[in-house]
Amino acid sequence: MQALILAAGTGKRLCEYTQNNTKCMVPVNGVKLIDRMLSQLLNLKLNRVVIVIGYKGQELMDYLGDSYHGLSIKYVNNPIYDKTNNIYSLTLAKEELQEDDTLLVESDLIFDDGMFKLLLDNSFPNLALVAKYETWMDGTMVCIDEDNNIVNFVPKAAFDYNEVGKYYKTVNIYKFSKDFAHNKYVPFLEAYSKAVGNNEYYENVLRIITFLNNQDLKALPITNEKWYEIDDKQDLDIAEAVFAEDKDIINKYYGRYGGFWRFPQMLDYCYLVNPYFSSSKLLDEMQANFKTLLTEYPSGMQVNSLLASKCWGIRQEYIVPGNGAAELIKCLMELDNGKIGIIRPTFEEYPNRLEKDFVVPFVPQNSDYRYSAEDLMHYFGDKEISTLLLINPDNPTGNFIKKDELFKLAEWCERKSLRFVLDESFVDFSDNWQNNTMLRNELLEKYPHMVVIKSISKSYGVPGLRLGILCSSDKLLISNMKKKVSIWNLNSFAEYFMQIFNKYEKDYVRACNKFIEERNNFKKELESVNFLRVMPSQANYFLCELLPPYKAESLVIQMLKRFNILIRDCSSKMGLDGKQYLRIAVRNHKDNTKLVEALKVLEK
Repeated sequence: MQALILAAGTGKRLCEYTQNNTKCMVPVNGVKLIDRMLSQLLNLKLNRVVIVIGYKGQELMDYLGDSYHGLSIKYVNNPIYDKTNNIYSLTLAKEELQEDDTLLVESDLIFDDGMFKLLLDNSFPNLALVAKYETWMDGTMVCIDEDNNIVNFVPKAAFDYNEVGKYYKTVNIYKFSKDFAHNKYVPFLEAYSKAVGNNEYYENVLRIITFLNNQDLKALPITNEKWYEIDDKQDLDIAEAVFAEDKDIINKYYGRYGGFWRFPQMLDYCYLVNPYFSSSKLLDEMQANFKTLLTEYPSGMQVNSLLASKCWGIRQEYIVPGNGAAELIKCLMELDNGKIGIIRPTFEEYPNRLEKDFVVPFVPQNSDYRYSAEDLMHYFGDKEISTLLLINPDNPTGNFIKKDELFKLAEWCERKSLRFVLDESFVDFSDNWQNNTMLRNELLEKYPHMVVIKSISKSYGVPGLRLGILCSSDKLLISNMKKKVSIWNLNSFAEYFMQIFNKYEKDYVRACNKFIEERNNFKKELESVNFLRVMPSQANYFLCELLPPYKAESLVIQMLKRFNILIRDCSSKMGLDGKQYLRIAVRNHKDNTKLVEALKVLEK
């Protein structure tokens, strides 16, 4: 058995990373792709490795030499690598391909150590590793039958998004027998190259062979094995997260601040959204209008504040729609020149916008971090603050102050001429949620110092829209806020969401009620895990104390590496007492069951 590595390409899309080296010399987390691949091949007791070189080939030869820790290396040079595709590189190595059973692999891949073993342990002589199609995948697809015969190769030009449920992506790792290479593949390779030319791909030859006889090459679908094809900078960035070492893995994921759709098999228990409203036909209507929304300009503030007014029943002069609540928080904090009273632990987006000396924190002195309106009035009564911030329900504790207590707090702020910033992004997750909001015209008018902020991402489950609202009867504040945001601060998708939402309000009510039922069930399941102390919550997450000897960081790493589940380590949050804490979001019942089962595997 030998291995044949295709490494002739220029890797232009990696820009500066391949300016002086071929693509396989690019390091991922400090280890060059070629070193990782050859180290994996070392364990297979191969006769040799054949590497087809081209761009910066001499540099690769100088780096590797004629052997790699005793594994013999032979080089085949493609002198016109910049004018040909990989079919020509393989044609140049056709003699070597026929001399032994071969593992054929492309050099821009990174994958788990067990991938080669999957091929070698399978008795079928000619195999292609394939993976179920995911959105990040590009290149040749295949369709397979129930016996894993490849019935069709689907080139890029024939890709049909209506058929993606049938597609598998070739991993670009193959096993060919010497007999198959000699009697089938090389003759067809020569004929195809002569007829079509050298600017093609070697998979096209396999496509013809399987069309004539789909028994010659079988697919071997992988399951949970990790792999990635590195064609550009984003691929490299994602690969460094997927294959990060334990010491780096948390920062590699947390530092992305979202975008986890690039990891479609991962369950995200960090970011906080309603898991049930996504089944609404509202999304179908938005999808039906996707092309128009993408190709047309959105409206400006006048129209969008009118739509927000209609959507949430607030007078237009009292409401500002924003590019997510984050935009509105930034603008609001920049307009506030005084000190702000906050409760810790909390959502740090607010205090992060201020100098440290302008933040006056209150920390509840109990193990569950519970507090009341009375606690806040008592603590801040003699403090020099101009603004009091309350996130209700709070993040990450899930603490909730009911409406009658909020009235007292709002009245107290009015008497003291304090701006009362009430962030109720999570209020629609609370019990009796429809009666808990302060987003009412009469309440805004009664408490003109009150500012209510709501993130639409959370409870409506549409974080990709980037939509939030800020409401107050302080018309000067609203006017200043509208001046601070850009003229097109909302995209057309967010605008259209507000235009059609009211048609689907019943769907939203059902989604919120279903969520509350699932949260109650999930809490019981989490409480059955013997190393968690689960705190009560009226939001869509639970703050959980990890009991000794468990450590949050190591648990997060285990959950991600073993089960592909990402949870939030909150242990370092300001205001917590130095113990170990996790914040666990609430997803749908199927996902929550999977999370609890994974946690129970880790019980000692």
